[in-house]
Amino acid sequence: MTAIMIQGAGSNVGKSMLVAGLCRAAVRRGLSVAPFKPQNMSNNAAVTTDGGEIGRAQALQALASRLEPITDMNPILLKPETDVGAQVVVQGKRIATVKSRDYAALKPRLMGAVLESFNRLKASHDLVIVEGAGSPAEVNLRAGDIANMGFARAADVPVILAGDIDRGGVIAQIVGTQAVLDPEDAAMIAGFLINKFRGDPSLFDDGYRLIEARTGWRGFGVLPWFSQAHRLPAEDALDLRSGPSSGGIKIACLALSRIANFDDLDPLKAEPGVDLVMVRAGETIPCDAQLVIIPGSKSTRGDLEFLRAQGWDIDLMAHYRRGGHVLGICGGYQMLGRVVRDPGGIEGAPGETAGLGLLDVETEMTPDKRLTRTRAVHAASGLEVEGYEIHIGRTEGPDRARPFAQVDGQPEGAISACGRVTGSYLHGLFAADAFRAAFLGQLGIAASGLSHSAGVEAALDALADHVETHLDVTGILSLAR
Repeated sequence: MTAIMIQGAGSNVGKSMLVAGLCRAAVRRGLSVAPFKPQNMSNNAAVTTDGGEIGRAQALQALASRLEPITDMNPILLKPETDVGAQVVVQGKRIATVKSRDYAALKPRLMGAVLESFNRLKASHDLVIVEGAGSPAEVNLRAGDIANMGFARAADVPVILAGDIDRGGVIAQIVGTQAVLDPEDAAMIAGFLINKFRGDPSLFDDGYRLIEARTGWRGFGVLPWFSQAHRLPAEDALDLRSGPSSGGIKIACLALSRIANFDDLDPLKAEPGVDLVMVRAGETIPCDAQLVIIPGSKSTRGDLEFLRAQGWDIDLMAHYRRGGHVLGICGGYQMLGRVVRDPGGIEGAPGETAGLGLLDVETEMTPDKRLTRTRAVHAASGLEVEGYEIHIGRTEGPDRARPFAQVDGQPEGAISACGRVTGSYLHGLFAADAFRAAFLGQLGIAASGLSHSAGVEAALDALADHVETHLDVTGILSLAR
């Protein structure tokens, strides 16, 4: 065995979860397995043990493989900053911010880094399970491709094509993909599978046989909808949903246009005493919310403008005057201050933007990005928490005299004089069960006793069981070369 690749007949067909499930299934069969995604586009990133950043989905896949995440698992990460431009991260480090039309010229130069990272993983493990990006059917992007067939052919990795039946048209997805592919690219595909089926899978038997007959590809099974998917971090901000209503205390989170590291919310969503509501463009902040969270953002000044365009600044001031609490995380922390300055144009055009003024601090963007796993001591409870930092910018001001936490004896974050507005650069805090219980206790929510990490582990095991039950996992693994 060496490697197998899962590509999609479209975007958001469930490739990330399929790879996670196959990784956990392979580990349970006694294999040393590692995940790999040549190129990812996501503002949901994780800090690695080797001091870089990768897509959060690959960090979850590393967990499924019982490995610590490293930068080789996702050597190219694109982090959108505007509608036409993105930050380019290569093997964990930012190298440039480029416009979409300029990235096409850059891609061929990145294949070397992709293959270097892949070969290191291949040399260290029995099996590498590779995830494609988007769809190989986007043949207009084939020239210089490093994410799908360009990589598969360069690395000689066989491909299984996954289709999403939930959105309809899965026969056309798969048969159509073969129809538009270059014959040499199509020859890399060893088979297909169907994902996200709801109801009785036998009802699709005729469609399944039709795909086999039209393509000549082997089918590896029909995977029903995985009911525990909500317990695993979402990769795409489009997948963010409000939690189920429980009649508990309402926490509202602003769905910013460049929302980043939104899996901060997952442990809160799982709490039975919390109703987590995602406030989307055009909606108002619920007047009965006890806490409003302004999450991380890949474009702080851009999302400040977006926030104001929705009228959320007015809603926030009304919430504050009613005695409500506000928490800003990373970019959200920067927005809570008086001003955000970017003299060097690091996140966009040079300039400055007035903040919300709920914290007496100011932020200046700096070229150096802070990427680190962090141990901190929560100032209010004295509890030790683990999180991570992934940001540019330096924040200072009088409210820093009331820090959210201490990191290596130094103040981190800020709290307003009234104590109801908090800002912190620390991501991942709510995954710490004791801290989450203490934080929610301040809002009057009784601790549930849930273990977030145990819940994720249980969901990964359930996903592996699901994959083993419904797919020909032995056949899939036997394709690896």
